[in-house]
Amino acid sequence: MTSHQSPRISIIGYGSQGRAHALNLRDSGFAVTIGLRPGGPTEIKAIADGFTVKSPALAARDAELVAVLVPDMVQPQLYRDVLEPNMAKGACLLFAHGFNVHYAQVHPRADLDVVLVAPKGPGALVRREYEIGRGVPSVYAVHQDVSGKAEQLALQYCAGIGGARQNAIRTSFKEETETDLFGEQAVLCGGATKLVQAGWETLVAAGYQPEVAYYECLHELKLIVDLFYEGGITRMHEFISETAQYGALTRGEYVIDDHTRAQMRKILAEIQDGSFARQWIAEYQNGNANYKALKQADLEHPIEAVGKRLRANMKWLSATAQASTPASQAEQAMA
Repeated sequence: MTSHQSPRISIIGYGSQGRAHALNLRDSGFAVTIGLRPGGPTEIKAIADGFTVKSPALAARDAELVAVLVPDMVQPQLYRDVLEPNMAKGACLLFAHGFNVHYAQVHPRADLDVVLVAPKGPGALVRREYEIGRGVPSVYAVHQDVSGKAEQLALQYCAGIGGARQNAIRTSFKEETETDLFGEQAVLCGGATKLVQAGWETLVAAGYQPEVAYYECLHELKLIVDLFYEGGITRMHEFISETAQYGALTRGEYVIDDHTRAQMRKILAEIQDGSFARQWIAEYQNGNANYKALKQADLEHPIEAVGKRLRANMKWLSATAQASTPASQAEQAMA
């Protein structure tokens, strides 16, 4: 690499995260090129945003730092076929999630610096917070430090996207990957979804109106999560009634009991020993039939039909949806 003062950066992928990183880095003074397959919808968007767009191979060849912001399952072949043969000797390879390096799906060349920078928020928030002079907290890690300046590069990138405006936390590829997967599976996505569905099913089976059950078990969850987000469990206790507090304190353990904790440890063990990663990789390689069936079952759960009908009368939601990109969308789509 010719210079660590202001590395030439290529962003591979222009989904929600890719676009936010690219715009923030450019506004921070970095030279940024976008690597995309020609002819895709994100190419049009990147050009409209004023970026030079090249094929991923050419973008990798011209860069001192290559940020891989495409979906996890696309990365191994992309690295093998495109990035590895084209990246300059001594360049830096950057990931926003450690999955493929940690689970040995990507084996970076020995001459490359390999780092991770992961903002703890969706791309739309990363961009919005940067624009108003703040930043989304980030974690960073170093996997290979060939140049002796890999950490400096990670922190430069982190600062460029606004993450260093907060307290950037050093982690490892292992810790970032395993905690991220656990949070998604046990709490944020898997745990929360099944808890909401089970609560709704319990009330409906007991004869309560599905619409009322929807409000109590799904709709109002946002009120609590917002309090968590703003000030933790302490803030929740400040704003809910004493009746709600007493019920939570005395009945929460009915649901989250020793069995639940044992199941959480099982989830973590399957992440730590690689069995979840192997299962997901095999599922993807075999066409995603089980994944698609499970997802369709979620989409067809009766609570979804009730919610769609009720949300049609919540006019404020359409304005909110237009103003932001949901984290559930493919944030790292390559094209």
